[in-house]
Amino acid sequence: MTRPALRDRACPLCGSHDARAEVASAPRAEACSLRDLHAYWYGIDRERRFFTYHRCTGCGQLYNRAFFDAAQLASLYSAMLPNMAAVPESAVRATQRGYYDDVAASVVAGGAYLEIGPDVGHLVREAARRGRFRHFWLFEPNRAVHPALKRAAGAVPTTIADGMTDLSAVPDRSVSLAAMVHVLDHLLDPAAMLRAVRVKLRQGGVLMIVTHNEGSAMRRLLGRRWPVFCLQHPQLYNPRTIRRQLERSGFGAIEVRRSRNVFPVDFLARQALQAAGWPGARVSLPRWPVGLRLGNMLTLASAD
Repeated sequence: MTRPALRDRACPLCGSHDARAEVASAPRAEACSLRDLHAYWYGIDRERRFFTYHRCTGCGQLYNRAFFDAAQLASLYSAMLPNMAAVPESAVRATQRGYYDDVAASVVAGGAYLEIGPDVGHLVREAARRGRFRHFWLFEPNRAVHPALKRAAGAVPTTIADGMTDLSAVPDRSVSLAAMVHVLDHLLDPAAMLRAVRVKLRQGGVLMIVTHNEGSAMRRLLGRRWPVFCLQHPQLYNPRTIRRQLERSGFGAIEVRRSRNVFPVDFLARQALQAAGWPGARVSLPRWPVGLRLGNMLTLASAD
């Protein structure tokens, strides 16, 4: 019976193996077979099942010591089903416009734009509309969305790749703005990705990262029912650990702030009921959009 392959993963921030268990599901995912875990891969509307999160005793990073290896992850992501409870596209667009608002004043004109995991290109569209970039470099493994990415980039010369880790095609010191929105906490080796991006940034270039904040009030309120504790996040950050991760990768002038997300009122109600253990409960509320600063954070880091 095949099980998740990584059994004593080192801390992705400092490399230590000294960590204490902090948050676990019942049963724990590391006790399950790979076949059994397939059913818990696709969202938060099912029974909670995730790998035990450990706190590194040296640096404070929260991470999974047991996890899938790269081959198992590739198989799981390739079989991923559409999320029928996803946030409406209008709300996603509004959220990503807000992300660009936060970084716009820091972007030096004239360089390239690099994004890891741009999905259908909401942030790309903002960069094409509001920025002055010479080239778009977009690394998105889902080939089905590549046509949408091309449309989002408009007339700007664009290169779209279906990998996420090999950035060798991007000229060194050419990128004015690099972006990773809910990508870093999905990677097995986040430090390697950050170092690769750092080389591509020009002088004054900026990296923007959006991640969940495991130190947020929402996480403290929900405890192990926090939806972010799931099979897709091998590590989770707080303001201190993401700052340390970036410092170790050579970045400077790091700023961490709470990010604003836009959600319809009825969607928020459904997610709250699911997190509370009532996934089938019906709600009848308006779809008015509401901007909230809940459990996510936006980090800006310079190449200097």
